[in-house]
Amino acid sequence: MKENKIMKSGGNVFSDLGFDDADAQVLALRVDLMAQLDKKIKAGKMTQVAVSKVLGVSQGRVSDLTRGKVEKFSLDMLITFAARLGSPARIELSR
Repeated sequence: MKENKIMKSGGNVFSDLGFDDADAQVLALRVDLMAQLDKKIKAGKMTQVAVSKVLGVSQGRVSDLTRGKVEKFSLDMLITFAARLGSPARIELSR
């Protein structure tokens, strides 16, 4: 039986899992944007069918979004969703 080792996070779970820095940053952005979109959808108390009409996708795609299936969405698509929901996304470069 292997012993579990607890490590301090470097601030990005994807980097901690071994993804290269660029991929880890994109994955973190996708996860964060998905969480914000889910929050906005819940706050609007819209059904998945209603959201699907606004986003121009199937109800199943909305289900994937709200269930956090990050592998099914590109950053580009999530930014488009944010704009269609009336909350355009903005990315800032750190100094």
